[in-house]
Amino acid sequence: MGRTITLENHLSSEELKARYQSSTDPVESRRWHLLWLVSQQWYLLDAAASVGVSYSYARKVVYAYNQDGVGTIMNQRRGRQMSSRALLSADQQAELDQALQAPPADGGLWSGPKVAQWIARKTGRAQVHSQRGWDYLQRLNYSGQRPRPRHANANEEAQTAFKKTYPNESSN
Repeated sequence: MGRTITLENHLSSEELKARYQSSTDPVESRRWHLLWLVSQQWYLLDAAASVGVSYSYARKVVYAYNQDGVGTIMNQRRGRQMSSRALLSADQQAELDQALQAPPADGGLWSGPKVAQWIARKTGRAQVHSQRGWDYLQRLNYSGQRPRPRHANANEEAQTAFKKTYPNESSN
């Protein structure tokens, strides 16, 4: 099958199980569970599958635990303050909503790249990715609708005359 991996004696099997059962962080809980299973002489491949992690990730967890001990099992992302990723303030977002009521300066329709260019001009950034423009279109409930295409040689007067003279079948 495979070879079993031994753990350094940082914690006993019972202590690993207790940490696994008492952990409130899902990342830490999964790591403790993996280590506990390995301490129970499970093959690493089976333990990884049971816990729901890849084999390579499980190897990294076991290696880090054996090298540096208990501190490496803690979730390093926990407690971090996520910085605000908003490019526009509420006032600027309202201004964008107002700008979207009119056609863009270059004509056509508003798109992600056009909104991104507008944001770059408004915020003074060198570049804003097109995806961020699309994100703001979605945030402001604008859809990617386009008007119906018109034929280059379409005769508007003939079309209107046809609509007026065509019999309406729904009136019968």
